[in-house]
Amino acid sequence: MVVQSQLVFDHFAPIKSCKRTALFTGIPVIDLKDPEAKTQIVKACEDFGFFKVINHGVSDHLIGDLEAQALKFFQLPQSEKEKAGPPDPFGYGSKRIGPNGDVGWIEYVLLNTNHELISEKSLFILRENPEVFRCAVEEYILAVKEMACEVLEAMALGLRIEKSALSWLLKDERSDCCFRLNHYPPCPELEALSGRNLIGFGEHTDPQIISVLKSNNTAGLHICLRDGNWVSVPPDNASFFINVGDSLQVMTNGRFKSVKHKVLADPIKSRLSMIYFGGPPLNEKIAPLPSLMEEGEQSLYREFTWWDYKNSAYKSRLADCRLGPFEIKTLTPLLT
Repeated sequence: MVVQSQLVFDHFAPIKSCKRTALFTGIPVIDLKDPEAKTQIVKACEDFGFFKVINHGVSDHLIGDLEAQALKFFQLPQSEKEKAGPPDPFGYGSKRIGPNGDVGWIEYVLLNTNHELISEKSLFILRENPEVFRCAVEEYILAVKEMACEVLEAMALGLRIEKSALSWLLKDERSDCCFRLNHYPPCPELEALSGRNLIGFGEHTDPQIISVLKSNNTAGLHICLRDGNWVSVPPDNASFFINVGDSLQVMTNGRFKSVKHKVLADPIKSRLSMIYFGGPPLNEKIAPLPSLMEEGEQSLYREFTWWDYKNSAYKSRLADCRLGPFEIKTLTPLLT
């Protein structure tokens, strides 16, 4: 029995684990049909960098179709799935997250959504799987992108700036958006042995403008509150969750903060999540928006292109402060 336990721990040794935290009931809920949504979105971004959206307009049919097709893909034999890998970063991956040593109890598919920039791995996945899979992906992305732009336009109105000041970055035909399917298989062995959960995806922020998350009814998503405490987000498969990304943090000069988050694998149930990452065109310059700056307010970040930041983020570890190298350091005057 001791030998068996040791083998289990050896198998999971590269992947860290941690204790679950209590479900947090204070997540802001935004009804997109509510005339006050624009004000509520701004407050949620200031307080949490994260909120839940209801009355989002994305049909249950589109969501159900893609979830079914995603599960079919992840249920394929490992040898079949690995034909779409290794990720470059697009394609199929398992356990390894990025090229810099991060690992998690996860398998995933990452696709880029711009047909002008689509990668060979993305094309392979879409071509090698039944047409119904490709159609489900494309129709879902189209609907979620439309909803993401609606959120950004409401956000802009709440900030009292031009309605299209943020959404055009996603609507531009050169926008660098991507789409990710994450599957976290159940992991009962470690739970039985230690009462802990394997980390499915380690703590990080998203580098894009916003991320739009949809998951099944399995818990696992955790966010870090402003006071540094981690809380568990109650699952809700009827709603979408919105993350503020690093780029939006810069554009608001730190008024909004990108939310640090992670996912723990469940010991009993698998978790499936689908994330649309809304990114700007590669050559777009990212800097605090002048329309949001108060008179005399100093920029906290130096200007950079999305290409610069994307490359920098790709070279970092998940938990690194990716915005650090782009912050403008202010010297504290010496007291005399």
